[in-house]
Amino acid sequence: MHTALVDLETYLHATPTLPPLIRLGLIHYQFEFVHPCLDGNGRVGRLLIVLLLCAWDLLPQPLLYLSAYFHRHREAYYEHLLAVSQRGAWTEWLRFFLQGVLVQSQDAIARSRRLLDLREHYREQFQHQRAAARLLQVLDYLFARPIITINHIADALEEIEYQSAYRYVNILESEGILREITGQARNRIYQADAVLEAITAPLPGQEDESV
Repeated sequence: MHTALVDLETYLHATPTLPPLIRLGLIHYQFEFVHPCLDGNGRVGRLLIVLLLCAWDLLPQPLLYLSAYFHRHREAYYEHLLAVSQRGAWTEWLRFFLQGVLVQSQDAIARSRRLLDLREHYREQFQHQRAAARLLQVLDYLFARPIITINHIADALEEIEYQSAYRYVNILESEGILREITGQARNRIYQADAVLEAITAPLPGQEDESV
């Protein structure tokens, strides 16, 4: 196992001779084949894909969620990995892997559009209110962090004091944009349900699939 991991690391740092997505398919298979983790090997292997895309400057942020594709096609995923091990079926595996990249890239674009549409809706809703500029800053922050506390708002946005953050959160809660989820009087946590739904809800055609 240690020898195989050294070989994999050497390949990771070697001068590329193949397109990056093809390299990723080879690397993912090899990591799963070596199986170095006692637990969570699949999660680490899938995480390695997006981390390498970011490290190679192909993604600005880890926005490609291949785990969803592999989960929806779990049986085919394992069959393709096994076929490489048993009979060197690299072409079939790489086609499957590249199809996953395509599908999940389209998925990420569609979810990004949903988030942008939601953000534009919020901006239209609140742009004419008092302190609209600050309130819009709070709304934008929800798209980066949809589960927040008042302290999060006060700390994240410059020159906003706790009482101002408290007031903005109350406004968004009264409008149904934020929902308090602890039921506590202190140390309250708020959730932006529509933002989370835009990220996690199935897209058209995925209603019967687990995302």
